[in-house]
Amino acid sequence: MPTRLVNVVVAATDPPAQARFWADLLGWRVSHVADGEVDVSAPEEDGWDMDLVFVPVAEPKRGKNSLHLDLSSLSATDQDATVQRALALGARALDVGQGDVPWVVLADPEGNEFCVLEPRPEYADTGAVAAIVVDAVDPGAQATFWAAATGYRIVRDDPGFVSLHALERHGPWVEFLRVTDPRLVRSRVHLDVAPFAGGDQGGEVARLLALGARLLDVGQGDVPWTVLADPEGGEFCVLTPR
Repeated sequence: MPTRLVNVVVAATDPPAQARFWADLLGWRVSHVADGEVDVSAPEEDGWDMDLVFVPVAEPKRGKNSLHLDLSSLSATDQDATVQRALALGARALDVGQGDVPWVVLADPEGNEFCVLEPRPEYADTGAVAAIVVDAVDPGAQATFWAAATGYRIVRDDPGFVSLHALERHGPWVEFLRVTDPRLVRSRVHLDVAPFAGGDQGGEVARLLALGARLLDVGQGDVPWTVLADPEGGEFCVLTPR
């Protein structure tokens, strides 16, 4: 796998507070604090080799994010307990037009959407986070691109969504959910990928550009990572090898 997922990055007006909310909700730990950034890491048994990274921004959230997290549950009681814990920590119920569904849609204290799912067998061993869900006009094309970017495999291909998973280990699925509306605002949440130790960052950027990504200027200035947009315009970063 030339690159792998390393972070889910969330822009926040108050990174420490957001990190504490998510650490307390998921049962994870704050693992790194520096230069305004706060990282939250999963326990090893959850199977993640990536972090939730909260970075500072001045402006509050506007519009719906194009990427959100789905949280897992093992029973109806477990699902309700997670919802009640989230609400007690500062989340709120959210209506995004979901109608009568078995999952619960919430917003974190800064308005980022997430779902607490009903028990599903495929997510029984993912740990606290079942899936990273990305809106897509063309889920199949997006999944093909991101399979090449992450090394994950396409394991489910349905008309409304396509799912990726790293079959050799636990951890979350990455799923592309069909939407009809193109993105209108920049998402507060994006993914970071990186080459493995000893890899070639420049070579991997070139490979992803050849697969349909494009260079993106979000005012990042002179930084050691490269900001790209995927084929549907979703921002992501290619970090240095690690």
